[in-house]
Amino acid sequence: MALKKNYLKGKNVCKVTFSLPKQAVKEGKKVFLVGEFNEWNGQATPMKKQKDGSYVATLELKTGREYQFRYCIDGGIWENDYEADRYEFSPIANTDNSVVAV
Repeated sequence: MALKKNYLKGKNVCKVTFSLPKQAVKEGKKVFLVGEFNEWNGQATPMKKQKDGSYVATLELKTGREYQFRYCIDGGIWENDYEADRYEFSPIANTDNSVVAV
């Protein structure tokens, strides 16, 4: 898992590429990126499968803030990003969420 950040010059935007490796997806068929940036909509941000079996999605996020997120595999398996900037406890899910700071 990895977060790649590309700050766009002259804009208050950072292009963030989220990736989930094949090992984390296992036998999963559909992976979605779910978080504050899409109002926790489980269908809003599908991730694209790569040739190596990993899944990737790129979003433009406003800079100067943090966003909580998780990966949802096949509608019911939730994974965090092990390379997230930090983690934040979620009382709703009773677990930690990944956090990306831009």
